Amino acid sequence: MSENLAIVILAAGEGTRMKSACSKVLHKVAGKPIIRYIADLVMSLDSDCRKLVVVGHQADDIKEYLGSDFSYVHQKELLGTGHAVMQAKPFLEDFSGEVMVLCGDAPLLNGESIARLLDVHRQENLDCTLLTGILKNPEGYGRIVRKSHGEISKIVEEKNASLFEKANEEVNSGTYCFRWEFLNEVLETIEIRKDKGEYYLTDVVERMFRSGKRIGSVVLEDGDEVRGINSKRDLANVGEVVFSRIKNAHMDAGVTIVDPRTTFIDHDVVIGQDTIIYPFTVIEGKVEIGRNCHVGPFSHLRNGTVLENGSEVGNFVEVKNTRIKKGSKAKHLTYLGDACIGAKVNIGAGTITANYDGKNKHKTTIEDGAFIGSGTIMIAPVKIGQDAVTAAGAVITKHHDVPDGSLALGMPARIRKKEVK
Repeated sequence: MSENLAIVILAAGEGTRMKSACSKVLHKVAGKPIIRYIADLVMSLDSDCRKLVVVGHQADDIKEYLGSDFSYVHQKELLGTGHAVMQAKPFLEDFSGEVMVLCGDAPLLNGESIARLLDVHRQENLDCTLLTGILKNPEGYGRIVRKSHGEISKIVEEKNASLFEKANEEVNSGTYCFRWEFLNEVLETIEIRKDKGEYYLTDVVERMFRSGKRIGSVVLEDGDEVRGINSKRDLANVGEVVFSRIKNAHMDAGVTIVDPRTTFIDHDVVIGQDTIIYPFTVIEGKVEIGRNCHVGPFSHLRNGTVLENGSEVGNFVEVKNTRIKKGSKAKHLTYLGDACIGAKVNIGAGTITANYDGKNKHKTTIEDGAFIGSGTIMIAPVKIGQDAVTAAGAVITKHHDVPDGSLALGMPARIRKKEVK
């Protein structure tokens, strides 16, 4: 497969409708940049095939993010999708085989769908194969035009479509598979659209039809896969679908999500069976949650958080880059940042690990069995020993560790031995 397949990802557009200084394809959906979804699909399809990303706006940022797994070509003038594919010609100068073209702004596309597209293209010996979808509200999408026997004759952009064509719910996904020798030939013949000053890749389909080339299609079972992102509204709408997919996958694997409508879980989150996620919880970045944990309501778990089996994080608790070990609890109004919390630790309401000194982040360590009183502030770096106790309102200043089995109280905290009853 590798020698005969090249994949071209179109990611050069400025995304003016996003109204943002950030490149459209670097905006995040469920914690993951849009372009990463497409890049991961390509790697899953065939990691050794030729992989090219056409970049333009904020090209250096995209190249830095994707790294060396891809080759890059710069579309210096943003003259449309047809022009973008033209820029790939030097990259494919010695190539003979299939070229798959993907849009960099379509994160709902499924790996199985593009694998099926390639299989159909090869098995039916087609010159051009389109991935299409059915949308109940296809506003803004190019429509697929078919002849009476079902063969595709062209793609018409919505603004150029007749009322009859606009009524068609089959739309173009922007994903294609071409036989390169014919695509290369036809690209030379398409003309710039005077109304927009761009070359449209969709025009290639009509040119191929007129010249008798074999054109086929794969119609997606899930029409949502064709949805691209061109605005902040699109970003939110697509994000809603992605979040729903993520939550459904967790629930299918044995996680209880009490109210999926008010719960947001990023792409890279791992959750164990029989954990309960309560409403109004946000879990973002790379987070690992074990079995039989309770999270929420109104919790915020950030990147680097690890909750071991049986731990609990409750209402209005924020956790960042912190490991909470087995059976420990932080139930109310607490911030735990850059910390390691031992097993069977109780974190009282209003506790804060003051991890940032204005220049650097520092670590707080709380060892097994410690009891942290309500309103305790621990100014890192600091360590609370095994079975130690901090009294309510204690301020533990940096480098003033609390020894095992002792009591810290006051502001700044003084250390006493716990009374033995």
